[in-house]
Amino acid sequence: MKKMVILSAFICLICSLASPAFAESYNWGFNKGKNGTPADAGKKFNEMLPEYEAIYKGDTKKKVVYLTFDNGYENGYTSQILDVLKKHGAPGAFFVTGHYLKTAPELVVRMANEGHIVGNHSWNHPDMTSVTDDVIRTELERVKEATEKLTGQKGMNYLRPPRGVFNERTMRIAKKEGYYHIFWSLAYRDWIVDQQKGAAFAHDEVLKQIHPGAILLLHTVSKDNAEALDSILTDLEKQGYTFGSLDEVMIEKQLPNRMLY
Repeated sequence: MKKMVILSAFICLICSLASPAFAESYNWGFNKGKNGTPADAGKKFNEMLPEYEAIYKGDTKKKVVYLTFDNGYENGYTSQILDVLKKHGAPGAFFVTGHYLKTAPELVVRMANEGHIVGNHSWNHPDMTSVTDDVIRTELERVKEATEKLTGQKGMNYLRPPRGVFNERTMRIAKKEGYYHIFWSLAYRDWIVDQQKGAAFAHDEVLKQIHPGAILLLHTVSKDNAEALDSILTDLEKQGYTFGSLDEVMIEKQLPNRMLY
């Protein structure tokens, strides 16, 4: 009887250690860019990300900026943001959740129709490191299928991990499902809707961190972002920056390695 109790406890221990909840997880973070110097995520992330073809910045020798937006829910500002992108001829990447697809389908259709990338931000916005492999696949597949049904977009290539939480298991699963993790090298606390500080603050936060190859993360729920975006893009253009697509930065990274040219 005693042996059976010990064996049972040992089996429970092994199962618990194998559970995703006990796997090491990471919160995305980096040293911010300053005075045109690129942001840096540190040795650990810099060595880890290439294995999964994940990125957080483009070519830091080129004055190109990549505009990305997280869309967890609609707060009335996405149309204004899309208007500004159209004015500047700037491509964007919008990472949408299931909630967004269900509640703002007309905006998702507009994103696709105007040539922007619609990316995957998961269906329920969970901490991916705390759920099973099958749940991760389901989270991604539901967004892809709903986006295709709405927009006709075939396939989905880019994933922004919910909450910026990830580990090597989640990146490995996503890669097998055909996704590239898209992190970011420029951001600020813009998502707290009752703590907006004005367009000038948003403008200055972006401009002081800007650097060649920057991947910006902006949340569309932010009133400050919507009101500042035109001046941000105008001033970046004055500094000689252009606006690129994630497709372009991924092609640049893959061509030397895969000899596709």
